[in-house]
Amino acid sequence: MNNSPYRTVSVLWAAVLVCTAAAFGQQRAAPQAATQKQDDLLAIPQVTRDQVICFALYTVHDNTLKLNAQLYPLQDGEDRFCRLEIDRNGRWEQVARGDVVEQGWTCLFRVEKWDSTRDWTYRVRHGADAQYHGTIRRNPVDKEEIVVAAFTGNSIYPGHGGDIPRDDIVANIKKINPDLLFFSGDQVYDHFRHYAYWLKFGRDFGEIIRNTPTVTIPDDHDVGQANLWGHGGRLSKTRAGHDGGYAAPLEYVKEVERAQTSHLPDPYDPTPIERGIGVYYTALTIGRVNFAIIEDRKFKTGPEGLVPRQGPRPDHILDPNYDPKTVDVPDAELLGQRQLDFLDAWAQDWRDCDMKAVLSQTIFAGGAHLHGTRENRLHADLDSNGWPQTGRNKALAIMRKAFALHIAGDQHLATIIHHGIDDWNDACYSFCVPSIANLYLRWWAPLEQGRNREPWMPPYLGEFQDGFGNKVTMLAVANPSPQENHDKLTTRAAGFGVVRFNTKWRNILIECWPRNVDVYDPNARQYPGWPRQITQDDNYGKKVFGYLPTIQVVEGLDKPVFQIIDESNNEIVYTFRTNSDGYGAKVFKDGSYTVKVGEPGTDKMRTWTSLRPLPPGKALLIQTRF
Repeated sequence: MNNSPYRTVSVLWAAVLVCTAAAFGQQRAAPQAATQKQDDLLAIPQVTRDQVICFALYTVHDNTLKLNAQLYPLQDGEDRFCRLEIDRNGRWEQVARGDVVEQGWTCLFRVEKWDSTRDWTYRVRHGADAQYHGTIRRNPVDKEEIVVAAFTGNSIYPGHGGDIPRDDIVANIKKINPDLLFFSGDQVYDHFRHYAYWLKFGRDFGEIIRNTPTVTIPDDHDVGQANLWGHGGRLSKTRAGHDGGYAAPLEYVKEVERAQTSHLPDPYDPTPIERGIGVYYTALTIGRVNFAIIEDRKFKTGPEGLVPRQGPRPDHILDPNYDPKTVDVPDAELLGQRQLDFLDAWAQDWRDCDMKAVLSQTIFAGGAHLHGTRENRLHADLDSNGWPQTGRNKALAIMRKAFALHIAGDQHLATIIHHGIDDWNDACYSFCVPSIANLYLRWWAPLEQGRNREPWMPPYLGEFQDGFGNKVTMLAVANPSPQENHDKLTTRAAGFGVVRFNTKWRNILIECWPRNVDVYDPNARQYPGWPRQITQDDNYGKKVFGYLPTIQVVEGLDKPVFQIIDESNNEIVYTFRTNSDGYGAKVFKDGSYTVKVGEPGTDKMRTWTSLRPLPPGKALLIQTRF
């Protein structure tokens, strides 16, 4: 996110941006009243010893429970361990013990061979008196609809509604009762006090987190930077981040990731990056939906010195006449090869799932034109994941092979985009959720009208090229309101997202809700353009050349997995699980194809080779049994 120090900053933000301004060689004085309010919000309460456990986050994946308890500071002489207990038939049974890490005061529990077939009441205990209760939910494998509530941008600073309580969100989430909570980043906006802010986050959202599987992943502000190009973990010399790497002290970065990600399923490849910084990219299955959790900042190359500087900042391009090809550095990383390998393996792995989605910090496009003020038009923003274009296209090409929706945040601007690589709409959809509370506003405000709009769409929607030349179809956007009322979050396009995956019909319903409404009030309205429903198949929108013969499993296996391989280059075109007993695979060019059908990892697999697309009007049915 770009909290730009190169424009006049409202005095109400100044307390937040003083560290960023200093990084650019500019000092600003914060008003005493705003600073005092900020400090009051971040004060660490003096709690009684029976209340030292603030909150706890958990996930269950592959029959392994990981639960991370967040504590207030412990006193000298108090235990440096906690106990995890479950209620088994009315009696508390200890199932794990965890050591407290004093830097950040966290305590991680791990329980393997977890019984996911039922709900479990749990409690975390510290010392003689402290207890924290919640529910570990059963895996809802029998639910047709898996619901994800998604959030981003949790500013608590005064002057833009950040100090407004989160009670409206918590009340709505309790009514929606999602199967997964996803906080995509910037849970913490203070660049030097992650621990205090993280405790405030837990006090605000603990009532829904304690009973619901939760994914939290840190973004730039969480690790104390205005922007983050992680560059594989190297040391950055500026909190602005454009030289690549992490500027905060190494132990600070590790503390942030320990607090926010240690409860996630084990990393796909746990090898640390430079300076011993860990990784957390992984997969999580909830019900019959499998989520890839990726780190789209950690390996990304910093732009300084790689691209011609075309604005007051290395990451902002102001010249509308520049050639986007001049900034597409083929060697620049986005996800990095390690994560591309992970996504490729994940896209082929359909064990125990019917649908897939990708969770990350931000979307793979330049999704805004106006930044900070309505007068500040950027042609391209290198902090967005529209750059580097080559890396962006590699990521999207793999994601569409899994027919995966992309859910992210960061931009402070809710959008639905259908992405294109070689042509418009040939890749997956993304949903960027709105901020909980916005510090820095953005607007989608193209100077030209969108092409190929649906009949009801306003001219700012439709097909465009972003500032990097990426093909994007903007289908919905929640721009901030024209009125300048900084105390009402509804004028700042704040809110949260809900995604409903229907695993029976393979539909995806995308919802975008404003703050301070009751989602079950008949008069409540979502942001314009929402809700929008797409199908699983829409996430591979490439133009179809033809269809291979239909292969039908008539006995021995329900909903088989199909993998389509292009024999000209041995490349996997895609893999997915059908919702019926047969499928005539769509392909995107003429040629010869191998089709593998069955249940991967078992002896129930069949392979057909040399299949070709059928001429229009022709059909061929191949039946098989297992």
